[in-house]
Amino acid sequence: MSTTALDRADPAVAPAPAGHSRAARFLLLLAVFVCAACGLVYELALTALGSYLIGNSVTQTSVVISVMVFAMGIGSLAAKPLQRRAVGAFALLEGALALVGGLSVLVLYVTFAWLRIYMPAMVTVSFVVGLLIGAEIPLLMTLLQRIRRQEAGSAVADMFAADYVGALVGGLCFPLLLLPTFGQLRGALVVGAVNAVAGVVVVLWIFRRETRRAVRLSLLAGAGAVLAVLGTVYVLADDIEVTARQQLYRDPIIHAETTPYQDIVITRSTAFTGRADTRLFLNGDLQFSSVDEYRYHEALVHPALSGRRSSVLILGGGDGLALREVLRYQDVEEVTLVDLDPAMTRLARTFGPLSDLNGGAFADPRVTVVHADAFNWLRDAGRRHDAVVIDFPDPDTAALAKLYSVEFYHLLRHALKPDSRVVVQGGSPFFAPKSYWSIATTVEKAGYRTTEYQVDVPSFGNWGYVLASPGPDGPAPVLELARDTPRLRFLDDAVLEAASVFPVDRRPQDVRASTLMDPAVLEYTRHEWQNY
Repeated sequence: MSTTALDRADPAVAPAPAGHSRAARFLLLLAVFVCAACGLVYELALTALGSYLIGNSVTQTSVVISVMVFAMGIGSLAAKPLQRRAVGAFALLEGALALVGGLSVLVLYVTFAWLRIYMPAMVTVSFVVGLLIGAEIPLLMTLLQRIRRQEAGSAVADMFAADYVGALVGGLCFPLLLLPTFGQLRGALVVGAVNAVAGVVVVLWIFRRETRRAVRLSLLAGAGAVLAVLGTVYVLADDIEVTARQQLYRDPIIHAETTPYQDIVITRSTAFTGRADTRLFLNGDLQFSSVDEYRYHEALVHPALSGRRSSVLILGGGDGLALREVLRYQDVEEVTLVDLDPAMTRLARTFGPLSDLNGGAFADPRVTVVHADAFNWLRDAGRRHDAVVIDFPDPDTAALAKLYSVEFYHLLRHALKPDSRVVVQGGSPFFAPKSYWSIATTVEKAGYRTTEYQVDVPSFGNWGYVLASPGPDGPAPVLELARDTPRLRFLDDAVLEAASVFPVDRRPQDVRASTLMDPAVLEYTRHEWQNY
């Protein structure tokens, strides 16, 4: 197409002067870079929010990505008629994308809290964001060619190089900068503001001489309105988030934060006993109630410490409650606690309601805290321990399911002595029997001798554990308490004897062991818990 033809196609835009083209191309490719980074952040923010609120991260990611990619294709086709007015169309498009993308996390969170139609809302928002992102490239390609004509292959190479590098930077900035600095809600708003500036202001600056003044002022006013909306919501973000979050919890929230790994909420109320009830929720799932957590943690820790225990390893348990029980033994010389999220252990150390509950366990000089993924940490574990307490959340996501796999328990052998005792929290044999017996089967398949037991924890209902010793030969570990066990509030020999007996309808089931390639426990957990 000739330059004259281009002029006729868009009377508002004329080709840039030759001396202007180099700087203009650089600025336009910079806008491509920034817009690509913003687009990927929107995608990551939607998938992360779904994982926090719903769990099932694989499904959430698949739905968001597939819907957005489909919508991007529709957006590319829909942008074809807009190429005749590329500058104005692109500025309007980026203003809309900045507004929708910047508010997307807030809209979905509020929808989840009040309307309970999260999945339809997520699909709708993903589609609209994808539609707007898909329309960017055809318009940007048109603008790039109007600055300076070049071969189609070279233009595509320049455009997609800037686009892909921008996506890389956006993908890295989301977990490393935006989440730690601003959090999810404010992070999306900040990205929306950047998107508006890059997409509207930069493009209008490049084509300021070729765009009618009235059009330019109107588009700049629109961009200013978008920035004003995003800025206002940014200022009000804390109040909006607190109000929406409180809708999800029965009791008053006394602490809430979103970390790169999880959503942490702590509530407090007066229990039916008249005592204060402090509860910890991770990604919406109850981890303990202070009214009866001692039942869970006594049953988890003390049977595993009935043998040798000079060196103890705790995997998970960042709240410090299992650690509290371990430290009650004076002959425990050292405890290593491995937890992924430093925010969780910081809260357990410094937040009064938690530190009071765990008895200031993290201040004990015998304790060493490691912030790492337990799976990867075990690969290089050079120290062997007498007892291991595994206190992970239930395996309702792919990331957690790997911590209940045959491969994980194989790696655990690197941290064990021949006579070590291991205990794994296994979920509820009543509410999720297949999940529980899959965990027991998985531990056994990894080459351990196992003893299963269960107790009643009012906040959870019936809850089960797997006690194990390394090696396929020999007797299963005996379910007992050490003679020097400190005085306990719930557990004694009679309770333990009864704990090893399962009712007829909750005895071992024919279930698959869970592996990295076949996370059966994830399938069982999702299916069984969705009914409660």
